[in-house]
Amino acid sequence: MASILLFSIIILAASILQTSTGFGFSIIATPLLLLIFEPREAIQINLIISLVISFALINNIKKDVDVGIVRRFAWGSVLGLPLGLAVFLYMEVNVLKLIISIIILLLTALLLLRFKMNQTEQRDYIAGGFSGAFTTSIGMPGPPILLYFSGTHTKKEKLRATTLAFYLFIYFVSLAIQVVAAGTSKLIWLSSISALPLVAIGLLLGQLLFKRINQALFQKLTYVLLLFTGIYLLIEQL
Repeated sequence: MASILLFSIIILAASILQTSTGFGFSIIATPLLLLIFEPREAIQINLIISLVISFALINNIKKDVDVGIVRRFAWGSVLGLPLGLAVFLYMEVNVLKLIISIIILLLTALLLLRFKMNQTEQRDYIAGGFSGAFTTSIGMPGPPILLYFSGTHTKKEKLRATTLAFYLFIYFVSLAIQVVAAGTSKLIWLSSISALPLVAIGLLLGQLLFKRINQALFQKLTYVLLLFTGIYLLIEQL
């Protein structure tokens, strides 16, 4: 019962966050799902549910999608996806998480110090590549994209819509790669299906929350999520 309750809380909270920000599900859900499931199971459940959320929202937010950036993210991720999978299969997971946590914390510190960058096509490809690698290695495509958009001070509507549109591609491809390379299980799919009612509630609440968040609060929320991710991954390995 305790595991079922924890699973329900994780899915509901992460679904609300993903819907209201466009990037919160994997950041919150993946680390916490590892308390219940094995790494392969946690990552694939995250991929499946995140894909469902993106499909459910895309029709309502498509007017805010920057198609050019999505396209460049996708092409960049084509190189990052197999690299991330190779890391997942052959590199010590604890070492990988430690390295990623330090990178996230350092980059977040730069953002807090008002570091800015201009959005360019080349940087779009690079951000997409890192996102692809993060997706197949630790199931978290969000941090590279979030760091990039935060550094370029992207408006919240464009950030959410463009990120979710990119997720339609990245989650589908990475899930297919994970299933082929690492296999899947009945538990993964039954757990994902059982979570759908909670995801539906999260979609409704997240949409209401998005309308109430202004740009300044949205920016602060991104920093909190990045710091949470980096600190969690770091503490987990120490």
